[in-house]
Amino acid sequence: MDTDDSRPGPRCLVTGATGYVGGRLVPELLAAGHRVRCLARSPGKLRDHPWAGDVEVARGDVTDATSVAEALRDVDVAYYLVHALGTGGDFEDTDRAAARIFGEQARAAGVRRIVYLGGLTPAGVPEAELSPHLRSRAEVGRILLDSGVPTTVLRAAVVIGSGSASFEMLRHLTERLPVMVTPSWVHTRIQPVAVRDVLRALVGSARMPDDVNRTFDIGGPDVLTYRDMMARYAVVAGLPRRVIISVPLLTPGLSSHWVGLVTPVPAAIARPLTESLRHEVVCHEHDIARYVPAPPGHPLGFEEAVRLALRRVRDADVATRWSSASVPGAPSDPLPTDPAWAGGSLYTDHRELTVEASRDALWRVIEGIGGDNGWYSFPLAWAVRGWLDRLVGGVGLRRGRRDAAHLRAGDSLDFWRVEEIEPGRLLRLRAEMRLPGLAWLEMCAETDDSADGEVRTRYRQRALFHPHGLLGHLYWWSVSPFHAVVFGGMARNIAKAAARAPLARTGRRETAR
Repeated sequence: MDTDDSRPGPRCLVTGATGYVGGRLVPELLAAGHRVRCLARSPGKLRDHPWAGDVEVARGDVTDATSVAEALRDVDVAYYLVHALGTGGDFEDTDRAAARIFGEQARAAGVRRIVYLGGLTPAGVPEAELSPHLRSRAEVGRILLDSGVPTTVLRAAVVIGSGSASFEMLRHLTERLPVMVTPSWVHTRIQPVAVRDVLRALVGSARMPDDVNRTFDIGGPDVLTYRDMMARYAVVAGLPRRVIISVPLLTPGLSSHWVGLVTPVPAAIARPLTESLRHEVVCHEHDIARYVPAPPGHPLGFEEAVRLALRRVRDADVATRWSSASVPGAPSDPLPTDPAWAGGSLYTDHRELTVEASRDALWRVIEGIGGDNGWYSFPLAWAVRGWLDRLVGGVGLRRGRRDAAHLRAGDSLDFWRVEEIEPGRLLRLRAEMRLPGLAWLEMCAETDDSADGEVRTRYRQRALFHPHGLLGHLYWWSVSPFHAVVFGGMARNIAKAAARAPLARTGRRETAR
C-alpha cells in the first residue's frame, strides 16, 4: 500500500467511503489539505470517483482485524462511518465486534483521534426502549469512547441532503401523496441537519485537542415535527398544500412497508429510519461550536437545506446517494471469469446484433439505460418484477440512477449494481433483487471488420444466472420462456434507439440482423 506524503495535513483513514456520507467526506478532507486513505471491501467501487487518483485505497473489512491494522498504519485520524442497517437479526453483534476491533487496532497503531458519526438518541429514554438501530449506534459510540483513543462522537438526527435516505423518504412521500394517511410519528419533534453541516463537523473534528473524548449533538437551527417537514418541503418545492391525516394504527413494521411502497427506499432501510422517529430527537447541547466554529449562515435552516438538495437533484449533480452503499443482504459475488468455471451451473441468455449506428452512439444508449429511460423492452414485465421484489423486501426498480447520463463502478441502477464499466465498451450489472441465486447482465458495444472491408458496430448482450439449490433451477426454467420477449426485445430496441440517436450513423451502410 503506497503512501502519499505530498499534502501537509494529517493522514485520515475513511471507512465507509463507498457510502453516502463517506463518499462526500473524502473530497472535503482533500480540500482541507489532509491526506486520505480509504478502507473498502471492494476497492473497485471507488475507481471512478473524481477523487480516486488523490487517495490511497486499502482493501479490507472492519470485522477483519488484520486488514484494519494494515489500513490504520501511520494514520493520524480514523473516521468510522460504518453502520449495519438491519443486515439480519445479529447485526448488533456484528456492529459491536467491528467497533471493538477498530478501537483496539486504532490504539495499537497510535492513532491520534477516532471520529464517529452516530445517531441522536432521545434524552430520558431507557436504552432498552430504543430501536435496535439507534441502540446499536449508541453502543458503538461508547465502545469507541472507551477504546483508549481520543474519540469524537457526532450524533445527528435526520440528515437533509440530495440523495440521503432521509431526504429521499421525505421527498417522495410529499411529492407523491397530496393526501396521506400517516403514522403517529409524524408528530414527533426532530432537529434535522444539512449534510453540509455534518461534513463541516466531521472535517473540523480532525483537529480537536487530544484531551477531547466525548459526544457532540449536531443539528440545524429548526426543531420540527415530521408533519412540519413535509409541509415546508411542499412549499419549497412549489407543491400544493398537502393534507396529512395521522392514525395510531401503523406500527414501525407497517410504516416501513408503507414507506417502501411509496418511496424508492426499501423496507429494510425504511424500518430503522421510521423506528428512530418514535421518540423525540432534539439536540441538548451545541458544544461542537467551541471546536468547529460555524461560518456565517451556518448551520443551515431546514428550508435552505431542502432548497440546495432539490437544486442538486434537478441539476443531476448528486455526488452520492443512500444507495451508494450495498443493500443489506444483496449478493456481492463477482461474475465468475474462469472459462472452465467449476462453481456449478451457470445459465446464460446470449443476444447479438449488428447495429446501424456508430459505436459511440450505441454506447450512449447502453450507459443511459435504466431510471427514467427504462429497460427497452416490455415495460410491464419490468414493472411487475420490481413490484414483486418490493413485496418481498427487496429494492425494486425505483432506486433509479445517480446521474442521468453517466455511470461509475459501484453505482446502484434500479435493482442492479454496476459491477464493471469500461467506458465505450462494456457495462456489467449485478442483480440486487431478491433471487434464489446470483444474476448478472452484460451489455457490450464493439466493432467488427467484415469481409468487404466495412467496419460494423456490434451489440452483444448476456444475461447470466447462477442458481442456488433446486429453487434456483426452477426459477430459471420458469422465466426462460419469457426471455425471447424481455431480453430479445431489449437487444432489438437498444439497437433501434442507437440508430435513431443524433449523429448515429458511421458514414457506412450497415445491415441489421
